[in-house]
Amino acid sequence: MRSSTFLRRLAVLALLALPALPATAATRIEVQAGRSYMDGYGSNAAFLEGVFGEHRIGSTRLTWSPDVSVGWINGRDVSRYRNSRYTTSDSVWLAAAGARFHYGDADAWYRPLFFSFQPAYHSGRTQALSSGYEFVSTLGWQGKHWSFQLRHISNGSMHEPNRGETMALVGLAFNI
Repeated sequence: MRSSTFLRRLAVLALLALPALPATAATRIEVQAGRSYMDGYGSNAAFLEGVFGEHRIGSTRLTWSPDVSVGWINGRDVSRYRNSRYTTSDSVWLAAAGARFHYGDADAWYRPLFFSFQPAYHSGRTQALSSGYEFVSTLGWQGKHWSFQLRHISNGSMHEPNRGETMALVGLAFNI
């Protein structure tokens, strides 16, 4: 029930954003998949991420790009949490929006490295993601058609439990 409400809200937000697409057309779409871990227990994860046009911050070598993503983390059965207020068996859908940061000149060897930060809203409550709001932090490498990322999702200890999800993702990128 909660997943369908979340998906309906996400669809309404997408429809409301349609008129703005020509002005902010995504330059990069990434389809990402990998494994997510909570307390050493693994689960599958998948994300669809849009990275928009790059903007220089003042006269520095630091740039930022608007970054939005929709993701899914599969549930897992961990017996010690079966009778807890928050279990681990539910799969979670989440939507996040923030910024992706790069540093350096276009030809610098370290330019493909990035850090992104996104506040997120998600569909359920689990031992790992126990509040309605979470923060997504990603450290990664972005090639022309590939990306590799280490991502952590947590509520920053604003609500317990706060086990978080830590994942390794590989992405396939399309420039549009």
